[in-house]
Amino acid sequence: MGDWHAPQGPFDIPDVRNFVPRRLKPWLFILFVLIIQFSGGLYLAAASDMVGTTALMQQDILMAGYAQLIGMSINFAVMFRLKFRYSNRISLTVCCIVLIASTFICANTTSVPLLVATCFVAGWFRMWATFACNSTIQLWLTPVRDMAIFFCYVYLVVDGVIQLSGVATIYTAFFSQWEYMHWIMAGLLAFMMLLLMVLLKPVHGNPYIPLLGIDWIGAGLWSVVMLCFTFICVYGNYFDWWEAREIVQATIIMFACLGINLWRATFLHHPYISIQALTNRNVIRATMVYLVFFTLLATEHVFEHTYAAAILGFDETNLIDLNWYVMVGIVFGVAFTYFTFATRKWRYKTMTAIGFSLAACYLAYFYFLIDYGVEKEMLFIPLFFRGAASVIISIVFLTSIVQSGLHFFVFPQALTINGFTGAVMGATLGPALIGEFFSHVIAKNAALLGVNITHTNPALSYVPFGELYGMIQRQALIVSMKEIYGWLLIAALTVIVIIGVSYGPLRPFAIFPKWKTIRKIIRRDVRLSSQEA
Repeated sequence: MGDWHAPQGPFDIPDVRNFVPRRLKPWLFILFVLIIQFSGGLYLAAASDMVGTTALMQQDILMAGYAQLIGMSINFAVMFRLKFRYSNRISLTVCCIVLIASTFICANTTSVPLLVATCFVAGWFRMWATFACNSTIQLWLTPVRDMAIFFCYVYLVVDGVIQLSGVATIYTAFFSQWEYMHWIMAGLLAFMMLLLMVLLKPVHGNPYIPLLGIDWIGAGLWSVVMLCFTFICVYGNYFDWWEAREIVQATIIMFACLGINLWRATFLHHPYISIQALTNRNVIRATMVYLVFFTLLATEHVFEHTYAAAILGFDETNLIDLNWYVMVGIVFGVAFTYFTFATRKWRYKTMTAIGFSLAACYLAYFYFLIDYGVEKEMLFIPLFFRGAASVIISIVFLTSIVQSGLHFFVFPQALTINGFTGAVMGATLGPALIGEFFSHVIAKNAALLGVNITHTNPALSYVPFGELYGMIQRQALIVSMKEIYGWLLIAALTVIVIIGVSYGPLRPFAIFPKWKTIRKIIRRDVRLSSQEA
């Protein structure tokens, strides 16, 4: 991917004014990253509170939340261009302004199209700001530009903040109301803008590279493809899938935009996502692994919350406290990946097998554990396994994209595909499939359990019909969950066997090129694009 780079003198950030101590400069940007990651307009942890106080449905809020992930993913293809066009001070200030506006809109609107559009824009600028900060401190984190090390830091921040923001949102709603979380984040973003004005220089430091040769039409079409796919997965069960006109229309639009994009990619000099990126072996392998892996963990979105709330009787604060268990798993998974994969260069095959083994442990634990009398502390082990497995697989296969052999101009396009398949499809397709399977299984088990229960049964004649029906539904829920966990466990063990018999000697060697090399590549390409125009 690039050349080795030996550190030259103490690390410094020229953008930050000289009166700030050199050792504090990287930590300033980590503070910026944390504020940006906590912001974003919408907090899915507050979905139940939003449903209760607005006219929005659960599906509307999920659609808006995933639209934010799509906005973040689609930004990958141009993030280096934005990096070399605008200074850190301008980039971060603009992103703060947009995120503050998005925060207030999401807190006050009940219009679903406006909410989805706002979250999409917020995701775009959130990714822009995150990349601006992380790329600035990259050499501080890994002077040799080893991306396996860098991605350990990235996923620790990103996945960790997802868990912590959920905790902060629920406790803010518990002590006041859910809208206050938006006000708090708006205040932190305003504080960040003040720090930018005081501590960062307004100069760029290098000549600007104009935003020429970018396929903005392609960006819009790919965004529509991703949004339509997400709409189908989120609203499919609600609208009864392709029996509904809305799902049929979304499917037609998705395939039409996909076809136009693929057609344009055959003749455009710089399509937003090229055929080369779509057909790269590492990209295809990562996509397949993500789809299988996150489908195995889809129970998190489908009925893990329902089990804890409806069967175990947890309130919102007890439910969100489970995030701490996942957080411990994330920290362990990042540390383990750092010391084995990034430092000791363990093989991709080994790390993939470990990730799927942890997922299998998560499924097996729930399969044997799930019952009425489970204590909250007993959920630590499976949630720990889930958090560790997810972060290990994400770091390993994002690193494989860097090591894919793609030209650097195509590499960000592969990151866009990776972001969509890993974050968006992983969070929507698996739950849609498992959710539909679950609805059929629970209907079957409820019918079987209720077959012998009639009012003529002397043992049950004193039980009111409503209470009897509730008992059947709860028992059917438990049995159905256990059945699905069992099927997914079999699938996970099958995948582990396939990994075990496969041949995979490749080890991570994902070295990022120097920034001046990247600048030369982009400047030369822009010059060629302007000459062709």
